[in-house]
Order: sequence, then structure tokens, then C-alpha cells
Amino acid sequence: MRVALSFLFAVILSTSALASPEFWRHEWPQTNFEKTTVPNWIEIISGGPPKDGIPAISDPSFVRASGKTGIDPTEPVITLEMGGAARAYPIRYLTWHEIVNDVVAGVPVAVTFCPLCNSALSFDRRVDGRVLSFGVSGKLRHSDMIMYDRETESWWQQAIGEAVVGELTGAELTTLPSWMESWAEFTQRHPDGLVMAEPAFNRDYGRNPYQGYDTSGRPFLYSGELPPHGIDALARVVRVGDRAWPMERLAREGEVREAGVVISWRAGQASALDTARIGAGRDVGSIRVRDGQGRDLPHDLMFAFAYHAFWPDGAWMLGN
Repeated sequence: MRVALSFLFAVILSTSALASPEFWRHEWPQTNFEKTTVPNWIEIISGGPPKDGIPAISDPSFVRASGKTGIDPTEPVITLEMGGAARAYPIRYLTWHEIVNDVVAGVPVAVTFCPLCNSALSFDRRVDGRVLSFGVSGKLRHSDMIMYDRETESWWQQAIGEAVVGELTGAELTTLPSWMESWAEFTQRHPDGLVMAEPAFNRDYGRNPYQGYDTSGRPFLYSGELPPHGIDALARVVRVGDRAWPMERLAREGEVREAGVVISWRAGQASALDTARIGAGRDVGSIRVRDGQGRDLPHDLMFAFAYHAFWPDGAWMLGN
């Protein structure tokens, strides 16, 4: 795995000179490359698959959590609770599809997961009264997935929920409170909740194609600055706004109350980026992020290098 990543990293860097709108227009004839907030086109590279080579899911099917089989108790899911509805989106599916376009309690949502950044975010798909549907562009910036909307073919940076290329450049998606937790945690709390059913694609769901990634020494397809304070590039951090709390600190303290948020940690969730089978991954724990009144807050659980790339002036909440 590590040898292959190093080889691909070198190949991408050697061809990065091709990163320009002129090179991409044949694949993206509807994208307005005259509008962008990306300071240098060389920041955008191919992740390997072409446009829609990683197929996003639209109109997913669901089954009752209590009747779902085949998911290990420690496997991570993205949980979204809205308007009395509770839904779980297993990472075993998101690893292969990265985006799910859904409607929950009447709200059009996009549930997203970028394996290379461990970033799991859910967004409201409405922008200025228009409902967008998202796909996977096959492009990366700072190793983070670039999504695109099918309506204007604008490019959106998943980690920040903002359009960075195209007609909608500068538009921002509303981030919804969602979180990663173990399948066992979801089913215990919501036995009658809904879980996304297995998509009808020929994929080895449950297998981790990024085996050993979150214990490797260097992020894949990333050439930016590494995090400060001696923090490992692939250490997990909890980002709330422009602040980041190291997962290591949260695991040690159990609960942190500061900067107007309450972050709690508990054991029991497997890493999706460790062993060959997701359910066998080492325990990295689950977190919940709430305000002082106990309301869930939008946040992300991402790798430290990605946080530093998108929030270079952010505050590192290291404690004592």
C-alpha cells in the first residue's frame, strides 16, 4: 500500500503542470473556469478516477436498523437526525461512493465522506432556492474531494462546503449536524431508525481499499505544509468552526468543555482506514459535539494535515 501510494504521488506531481482549465475543458465543457477562488490551478490534481468514476448515490433505499445484518458492531456510520427522523449511512458504502444525495424530513441533503481526509460532512443541498445534486469530480485539492453539482457543473470543496470553480463560485452550503459513530451505537439509540441499504453496484462493501492509510507517515496526494506542534499529519482532529481539538486529547480527557462547545468521546468505533476489513479496524472512538444547551453542532472529524491546509490560521485546542 505505502509503495503504491508513493509511486502514485510521484506520478501526480510529475504531471501537475497539466493542471489548467485548458487541459480540463474537454471533460468539463459546461464549467465556467473564468470564475474561481483557487489561487493556483496547480493545487487541483486528478485523484485517478475520472468524472463520476466514483459513482455518487441518489435516491438511496433504506431498511429498518433492527433488521439490518452484515455490518459489524464497531463499523462507523454517519448519523443524521432531522425532524424526528434518524438515518445511518454506513462508511462501508460511502468509502466507494463518497456522496449520497438524499431527502430527510423534507430537506434535500448530501451526505459526504472523503477517505483521504477522513472528512464526513452533511450539507443542505439548497442554494438560493435551487436544489443541487452532487457528483464526484475525480479531482482533489489538498487531498480533499472536489464535488460538482450536476446543474451548473461548478466544483465544490468538500471540506469547506464552498464552490471554488464555476458559475456558483463563492456560494456556500449549509453544514448540518451529523456525526460518525459505531453501528452498535446507532442501533442502540435508534432500533427503529433507518439505515441505507446496500447499493446495487459491484463493490466489495466492507473492504477498506486504503489499508494502513491512517498509520502511514505521509498523506496521499498532498504536498502542502504539515501540521504544527508536532502533531502527526494523519492524526484525527475534531474541527468546530476554525478550531481543532486533537482526538488524542479527547480520548484522554473523555469530555472537553471550552470555547462554547462540549465534546465527548467514547470507545467502540473502528477506524475505516486501518485494516483490510473495516470492521476489524483498531478502536479510534466516537465523539459528539454539542453546545451548552445540549444541541448537536456541525463539525468535522478530519486528519490534521487537511485541517491545517484549509484553516492555516486556525486555533489548535491542545489543552495543558
